[in-house]
Amino acid sequence: MDNWRDLRYLAALTIPLSAAISIYFEGLWSYFTPVYAFVIIPILEVLLPQDTSNLVGAEKQRKENSRFFDWMLYLNLPIVYGLLGYLLWHVGTSDHAPYELVGLCLSLGIVLGVNGINVGHELGHRQQTSERFLGKALLLPSFYMHFYIEHNFGHHAHAATPEDPATARYNQSVYSFWFTSVTRQYRKAWKIQQKLLAKKERGFFSIKNDMLWYVLLQLAYLGLVLVIFGATALWFALGAGVVGFLLLETVNYIEHYGLIRKKMPSGRYERVRECHSWNSNHVIGRIVLYELTRHSDHHYKSAKKYQVLDCHDVSPQMPYGYPTSMVLSLVPPLWFAIMNPRVPNEMKPETDSFSLA
Repeated sequence: MDNWRDLRYLAALTIPLSAAISIYFEGLWSYFTPVYAFVIIPILEVLLPQDTSNLVGAEKQRKENSRFFDWMLYLNLPIVYGLLGYLLWHVGTSDHAPYELVGLCLSLGIVLGVNGINVGHELGHRQQTSERFLGKALLLPSFYMHFYIEHNFGHHAHAATPEDPATARYNQSVYSFWFTSVTRQYRKAWKIQQKLLAKKERGFFSIKNDMLWYVLLQLAYLGLVLVIFGATALWFALGAGVVGFLLLETVNYIEHYGLIRKKMPSGRYERVRECHSWNSNHVIGRIVLYELTRHSDHHYKSAKKYQVLDCHDVSPQMPYGYPTSMVLSLVPPLWFAIMNPRVPNEMKPETDSFSLA
């Protein structure tokens, strides 16, 4: 029965479940979440077959209208904040060895990246204000609320061009990309906000200045952590947030690595097509990341819900799933050896760099 197959998306909750295991057993088990996410899942991706099928007809319509898939997203809000609150209390009131704190910080950071930012990204594309609000709330613990503005008003317009901070250039390492993407996205988010305010003839201190609200909310969050849970918990929250947004940036890195749109004689770039994002049909990664791995179709039709995203034959295909590819990206020579030959020749620059302005 197809309705029962929908339940496979419950596997997306195995990331916070692995974090709960890390918290409960502690010791070396503190590292269970990173081992699960970046060792066990990649092994499963290699062993299990890919699924290139697309939904059609009545089944596609049923899934698109099913509230189950929406609630799968909403459920992440209490899960993420529940784990966050418990860990901050636990770290602030109990003694832990430094290696345990690192393991728990990595575990929480992975939850903030996968079930926080990733789900926040999906909800940020929704039309209902309440869903976008939930999406922004999921971005807060990773200090990445500005992602909503830059991603929706910047990245989707400029993806696969030198103007996009979240597009990794050919032969750029992930470590270089972390710095350029984080800093440029934040600056661009402010520029976009200023343009939006100018269109409405509003000033910097307008109540409509979302970027200012994001700064205040994130500072208030850190202030509350310090006052309620103490200095150790504050450093723990900062570390987990950084892990969360670096996880996102690693995903950004692999999603568009080396793919560039042609510039037309008019000076404008060709429209974003399915060939401007890396696609993966590895089943485990697809489910755990709420179909983020079918990124080509997401850019082609950004309002499309995750459960009905399609695979396109013209999309460049990753040899491995997203979790495996993220691990490979951390070893730049290995990443370049695997991915550079797969970048279409017409997209490779004459020189191995382009402007980061």
